[in-house]
Amino acid sequence: MKMNTKHLAAFILCVVIGNAQAETNWDMPTPYGDSNFHTVNIREFAEDVKEATNGELNITVHSSGSLIKHAEIKNSVRRGLVPIGELIMSRLANEDPLFEADSVPYLASDYDEAWELWQASRDMLAERLERQRLKLLFAVPWPPQGIYTEFLVETGDELEGVKMRAYNKSSERLAELFGAVPTQVEVPDIPVAFGTGRVDAMITSPSTGANTRAWDYLSHFNHAQLWLPKNMVIVNAKSFDALPESAQEAIETAANEAEKRGWEASKAETDAKIKIMEENGIVVTEPSDALVERLKEVGETMEQEWLERAGDDGKELLKAYRAR
Repeated sequence: MKMNTKHLAAFILCVVIGNAQAETNWDMPTPYGDSNFHTVNIREFAEDVKEATNGELNITVHSSGSLIKHAEIKNSVRRGLVPIGELIMSRLANEDPLFEADSVPYLASDYDEAWELWQASRDMLAERLERQRLKLLFAVPWPPQGIYTEFLVETGDELEGVKMRAYNKSSERLAELFGAVPTQVEVPDIPVAFGTGRVDAMITSPSTGANTRAWDYLSHFNHAQLWLPKNMVIVNAKSFDALPESAQEAIETAANEAEKRGWEASKAETDAKIKIMEENGIVVTEPSDALVERLKEVGETMEQEWLERAGDDGKELLKAYRAR
C-alpha cells in the first residue's frame, strides 16, 4: 500500500516521538571536580550504563556541586528532584550514626580493613536508605586521611587553638579533642578558606590536598591514616523502578564494576598524590610515636562516643566487622 505525504509525515512523527519516549535522561550531581578520581570513575560508570542500554539511559554528570550543592544532594535524590547523586557517606551521621562508622579514627585505617568494614555494614546501610525510598548503588573510599598544617606536628599539642577545616562529624570531633577550632568547608572552597584565614589546617586525603594545590597555602602533611571515608552513589527508588528491567540490570552491573574500579583507583591515588605534593614542596611525614599514642587515645574516645550514639546497631556492626 502506498503512503501519501500526509500519512508519511505522521508516521515519521510517531517514530520520532516513540524514540524520544524510549530515551531516559538522568542528571547526576556530584560534589567534586572533574579531575577528582571519584568523578572520573562516575563518568565511566555513566558511559557504561549508556553503552549497555544502547543509549536508552543517559546519565549527565554535573561535577563540583554545579547543579546541587553537596549538603543538598541526598535530599534532592530522595525527593526526586534528581534521580541519582553522589555524596560522602558520613554526611548522614546526624540522621544515623551508622553512616559515620568509616570515620572513626583507627577503626579501619587501611584498605583491607576498610573493605571488611564496608562488607560488614553495607546491608545495614542499604536497608536504612531503602526506608527513605533510596537505593544504594556503590561506594568508593577516599585515600587515608591525614593532617595538613603550616608547621610540623609531633605530639598533637601543636593543633591547640588552630582553625581546622572539617567536613563531617568525625573531623569536627577530632579537632575539638585536640583543642582546635573546627570549621565546615567544602572541597571547592578550600583554597579560598585558607586564603582568607578562615582555616589554618585541615584533615583530608592526599587526593584532596593535591587537587586543591595545598602547597599554595600549607607546608606539611602528616600521613596519619586516620580513616578512609567513603563516597556513595544513591538513586531514587521510584526512578529506578520505572526503568525497564534491562536498564536496571545495566545500572547494577555498571555499579559493581565502578565499585571495584574505584577501590583500585583510590589505592593508586594515595601514592600518586603524595608524590605530587612532595614534588611541589610539601613536607610529608609519618606520625611520631607520641602522635600515634595521642591519636589512638582520641580514637578510643571517639569509638566509645560513636557506640553510645549508634546503640545496639553499632555493637552489631562492630561485632560483624571484627568477626571478619
